[in-house]
Amino acid sequence: MSLLENIKSPQDLKALPAENLGQLAEEIRQFLVHAVAATGGHLGPNLGVVELSLALHRVFESPADRILWDTGHQSYVHKLLTGRQDFSKLRGKGGMSGYPSRAESEHDVIENSHASTVLGWADGLAKANEVLGRTDRHVAAVIGDGALTGGMAWEALNNIAAARDRPLIIVVNDNERSYAPTIGGLANHLATLRTTDGYERVLSWGKQVLQRTPVVGQPLYESLHGAKKGFKDAFAPQGMFEDLGLKYLGPIDGHDIAAVESALRRAKRFHGPVLVHCLTEKGRGYRPALEDEADRFHTVGAMDPLTCEPLAPSSGQSWTSAFGDEMARIGAERPDVVAITAAMLHPVGLTKFAAAYPDRVWDVGIAEQHAAVSAAGLATGGLHPVFAVYATFLNRAFDQVLMDVALHKCGVTFVLDRAGITGTDGASHNGMWDMSILQVVPGLRIAAPRDADQLRAQLREAIDVDDAPTVIRYPKETVGEPVPAIDRVGGMDVLARPEGRKGPDVDSASVLGSSDPTDVLLVTVGTMAQVGLEVAELLHARGTGCTVVDPRWVKPVDEALPELASRHRIVAVVEDNSRTGGVGSAVALALADAGVDLPVRTFGVPPQFLAHAKRGEVLADIGLTPVEIAGRVSAALARTTAPAAAGAFEISEENHL
Repeated sequence: MSLLENIKSPQDLKALPAENLGQLAEEIRQFLVHAVAATGGHLGPNLGVVELSLALHRVFESPADRILWDTGHQSYVHKLLTGRQDFSKLRGKGGMSGYPSRAESEHDVIENSHASTVLGWADGLAKANEVLGRTDRHVAAVIGDGALTGGMAWEALNNIAAARDRPLIIVVNDNERSYAPTIGGLANHLATLRTTDGYERVLSWGKQVLQRTPVVGQPLYESLHGAKKGFKDAFAPQGMFEDLGLKYLGPIDGHDIAAVESALRRAKRFHGPVLVHCLTEKGRGYRPALEDEADRFHTVGAMDPLTCEPLAPSSGQSWTSAFGDEMARIGAERPDVVAITAAMLHPVGLTKFAAAYPDRVWDVGIAEQHAAVSAAGLATGGLHPVFAVYATFLNRAFDQVLMDVALHKCGVTFVLDRAGITGTDGASHNGMWDMSILQVVPGLRIAAPRDADQLRAQLREAIDVDDAPTVIRYPKETVGEPVPAIDRVGGMDVLARPEGRKGPDVDSASVLGSSDPTDVLLVTVGTMAQVGLEVAELLHARGTGCTVVDPRWVKPVDEALPELASRHRIVAVVEDNSRTGGVGSAVALALADAGVDLPVRTFGVPPQFLAHAKRGEVLADIGLTPVEIAGRVSAALARTTAPAAAGAFEISEENHL
């Protein structure tokens, strides 16, 4: 039996002789490569924290001591050491989460996988220990160097350092990368610390030599050590941390278990905040990861661990690459168009733009708030910035979108990748709130393209807007085939008519109706267009007429929509966004304002945090499938024709489900 198989808890790890830890680390790396290759997941970050994770669990007493992981994508080793070695369904339905999960283990604390939050958590937990008199408990927060570019981390540091007698250990996992190499002033500072060992070397020499010098040796050494602040700054400028009030230990080889353990034990004994600076190598022990300059195999799909070839080759172009290609083309035509990313240049598709126009793209680090405000400045200065970001991460910059970009009528385009259900990354990565949150922003316009052609067209339409913020959103999946329009009403594309006929030979009268209203107006948002067309076919088979429209721009609601809706008996909206305050709510309000008294049935994401699973599985679980929607639309339509007054009440209730 391998050493790893015998590790069921941190206590088993503590009982393991120190001389066996190297073998255990090697077994863990081999396990990770093969297990993550089979399912997909975060590989590079976890290969880099094997020894660090071992040291943490040997020094601290989890779960009484709180070991916290910022972002959490480097917690796989932590999972292995706390009794979770079944990776067969990693990030799959019913399987283990790709991030810490309270439902899985008492050793997990932070489920939110948004970066730069761990120090705020640590500050609160340390304060709770102090207030409740738990003097025997410790808090150890692991934060990557990339996450230290986030403003929240520094807000927390400001508070942590204010209480110099409150024990709290901050472990900086410095691998010079978040996704890509870490940038900015902090990265430069850490690089200086990383390459400077003069102070420790000289001080060690002084202790050995001066203490052997008769009469003056010991006093001279003590004076030298007492003046360590200025001396340290001359050799290794860790003063930035110490000036804040944080004891600094390091830099330490994060792959030397004994050295990391020693540093952590010293930090544990110090009654106050301590920062332990560990140098690690992302992707360590796996050559393909180390040779991947883009992101060191930060995240991989299911693949062959030997060849690294995908087990299921992509079936088509991704939305991200379609955006990236068009951005590069726009860059050639529009020298005023610039790009911003928050530490995710490659994941959001800006690689080609950056290669062609390196002076027109800025990676601001994990700092979405700053990115939005900086974009406002760029727009005011005469440029048109495009801020590409995951939909879930724009939540963090809402105030800046509202008060800095929209209030000042700045022409900024926000491109939201991974909008809607993302699936395997779980609750905190689903982009299911943007169309609800952004509905309240005056002047802001939201486009939801249904295919790559529309993405290209609407991106250009957005960039042409110079007096208001614009938003383009799309999901994490392949683009799929084009969905052609057969007509246009106002700014909306008509995708299908009640008769099921498609093509320019059918005039608009059959869409707008006559004295005989059509049964259903189905409003589809973005990639829900294909779902809507399948719903229409199912309804047609039941003898129900259905008009399908794609609004293209879902905010503001198209002025032609109320008139079109008035030619129908019921309106249904299908969106991959929260049903609370989303497009369906906006459509219902627009109809009410126009005096169109029709039931509006919204099909979207329920207001709850969704478990990790494949995107299609999640959509099925929440009822966003053609069969489910068609059935519910039919039931709602039947109630509109019920003679009793109770029927109207049922419709009203259903609209609030």
